[in-house]
Amino acid sequence: MATTEAAPAETGGTRQRGAISRLLWYRSLDSYPDTGPRVFFLAVVVIATILLYYELYVAGAVAPAIIAHYHMSFKYYVDIFVVSNLVGAFASIVAGLADRWGRANLVAYGLGVTGLLILFGIPNASSELTFAIVMVAIGFVEGMLLVATPALVRDFSPQLGRASAMGFWTLGPVVGSLVVTEVASHTLTHLHAWQDQFVICGIVGLVVFVIALFGLRELSPQLRDQLMVSVRDRALVEARAKGIDVEESLKHPARQMLHLDVVGSAFAISVFLLIYYAAVGFFVIYFTTVFHGFTTARANSLANWFWAFDAVALVVVGIVSDLLKVRKPFMVLGGAGAIVTTIIFLSKATQPNTSYYTLALIISLVAISLAVAYAPWMASFTETVERRNPALVATGLAVWGWIIRITVSVSYFLIPFVVSSTTPLVTYGTSVETALVAVQKAPTVKVPYSTSPQPLLSVVEGHATLFGELGKYHPASTIPAALLGKAVGEVGLPALLEASKFAAPLGVLAAHGSAVAAAAKATPHQWQHWWWVCVGGEIVFLPLILVMVGRWRPKKARKDAEDHEREVEEELAKLSSSGGSGIAPAAGT
Repeated sequence: MATTEAAPAETGGTRQRGAISRLLWYRSLDSYPDTGPRVFFLAVVVIATILLYYELYVAGAVAPAIIAHYHMSFKYYVDIFVVSNLVGAFASIVAGLADRWGRANLVAYGLGVTGLLILFGIPNASSELTFAIVMVAIGFVEGMLLVATPALVRDFSPQLGRASAMGFWTLGPVVGSLVVTEVASHTLTHLHAWQDQFVICGIVGLVVFVIALFGLRELSPQLRDQLMVSVRDRALVEARAKGIDVEESLKHPARQMLHLDVVGSAFAISVFLLIYYAAVGFFVIYFTTVFHGFTTARANSLANWFWAFDAVALVVVGIVSDLLKVRKPFMVLGGAGAIVTTIIFLSKATQPNTSYYTLALIISLVAISLAVAYAPWMASFTETVERRNPALVATGLAVWGWIIRITVSVSYFLIPFVVSSTTPLVTYGTSVETALVAVQKAPTVKVPYSTSPQPLLSVVEGHATLFGELGKYHPASTIPAALLGKAVGEVGLPALLEASKFAAPLGVLAAHGSAVAAAAKATPHQWQHWWWVCVGGEIVFLPLILVMVGRWRPKKARKDAEDHEREVEEELAKLSSSGGSGIAPAAGT
């Protein structure tokens, strides 16, 4: 009697634990989902990716404030992201194990970790070293998710809809950047502490973590390890899944992926996107230090144009690429467009009075060109990896993730050397500009060497060494009599008395004015050199398109699709006649 009564309770407990495990850990689907659930899972992945890049890029919106807060050099700030991307590169290799472990848990729980680090770690970082450690930790998680999220998109998108799906996935870094600049441009004038940007981001991050925790699922290894050209392949894929040897298909992953078509194309897109990395990390710094009248909020507002046009173009081009069933023509068109528009963009670096809307138009055209190439490239790359082995998509994406993070690290490492004059502009540019405005309001003064009054600023600049010596004494009553007498003789007592009223701004100009002036002269040309490096990366991209899979002509691509559909129908008919009753082609395309 006791045994009989205990059994139901034990069974119920097992069922309860099983339900919780299925909800929070065991996420595999044993059959290919219908269109509704599949679109939902893809939407969760896209939202998660947008959030991830929002977290990763939020520092760029307030970079000048972060540098000033911790009194760090521009090079130290950049080196944080060099190390972060290096760590992320090797995290991408680790994430290649998603072919064995799965992808959904990596994404869901990774979002939880980054959300906590953003919300609590960054705002409470007490030193530049603590800030750096937290940013590197975020980079490590991002490196893994860079592999896991596109792998999920590939799993849920057959090849004939791949460019559209990848167009939406690439909204992650683009819309993430747009969210950063949009939030910053509307809140920086109200929320003055730079930490507030991270608090907002962290709260949003934890909300998305909860959505992914309960809403994200993935295909079982037997399903995802197969090539699926269209949704019509669904029945065949599910039938084949019963006989898939997962362990056998995953043997020697590196040997299967380290080929020119995979490695070469990954390198090509990595250098093609050099201008994109600069936009993410340095557009705000670039616009505020090179062009006249750009505040941090206005620079973020300008960057909104870049990200908005990039986002729209990614989706539109992805859809058109799927309709025409070709990728390579779009890559060539986007690559050539990027070269032309980047050259136009760099030509404005030495024209500091370029208007806001002129810059907005140019960077929007750059963004569209990048998008025209990138969404079809992502589709073609996953198809290239599938040609090698569809069971090792995450491994192929890990190769891409490693190469792209190494490229980002190298580019970030080099920028401070190429644009070496940025540190004084970022650190002291605003204070020097404010000091100049204050001193320019001073009245003219009488000086012994002129019959007409002179602007105080001109007097100070003409006797910089003298005023530098006077500035060493606080209060002014401690100035030695001999130095004071020399000063009266050179510039006169009226100039000294007037200068004493502007001691603070004059002190700033004496300490940093010359360095800032020299940097302001050199910086535009130095940035121009870097934009030429970006053009070089765009040129390298073009010939490496040839190593990737895919047709050039839509007519031949359509014929390939028709031939594949006919082969699927024939194989399903064979399976049905050999005893696979109930197997029928899936409806839809």
